Amino acid sequence: MRRLVPSLLAACLLLAGCGARPSGEGGFVSGDGALTRVPVAQRSDAPAIAGPTLGGGSFDASRHRGKVIVYNVWGSWCAPCRKEAPALVAASERTKEQAVFVGINTRDLDQAPAEAFVRAFGVPYANVFDPQGQLLLKFGSELPPSAIPSTIVVDPQGRVAARILGETTEATLVGLVDDVAKGE
Repeated sequence: MRRLVPSLLAACLLLAGCGARPSGEGGFVSGDGALTRVPVAQRSDAPAIAGPTLGGGSFDASRHRGKVIVYNVWGSWCAPCRKEAPALVAASERTKEQAVFVGINTRDLDQAPAEAFVRAFGVPYANVFDPQGQLLLKFGSELPPSAIPSTIVVDPQGRVAARILGETTEATLVGLVDDVAKGE
């Protein structure tokens, strides 16, 4: 039962779309862009994220040890996700030597709208298809991505280093990747 409670809590947060302000999209609530950094000494291992990607193929985080991994949780139906997509694309290009960006598409029950989103915004990185949020639940209660969009930064040692709830910017992402890559 003790193991089940954090998973149930994370599921409730995910399904409720917890955040700071309503977006007006059918009960969806977006985050406020709040950034949480985890001090190096307090970081814990990120979950093993692996799964099928949009358009075929697969992603496995274990193949990227030694690099910063930036997970962005998004949905094609999410207005803040559409607004932040150009910032993510630009940040992924600017930090490609240090970081691997990965989208986690959630709540799109069909891949077609998600694939259209990726094409429309020229998203160059892999996007794992997670319609039921099963991968998101792996982050548990420690740093759950409880708003959409959410971004989670994992350090080169595979530990959760930061989380952004809500829309983010290119400058914030580039700065975070630089700091985390330096061991900060």
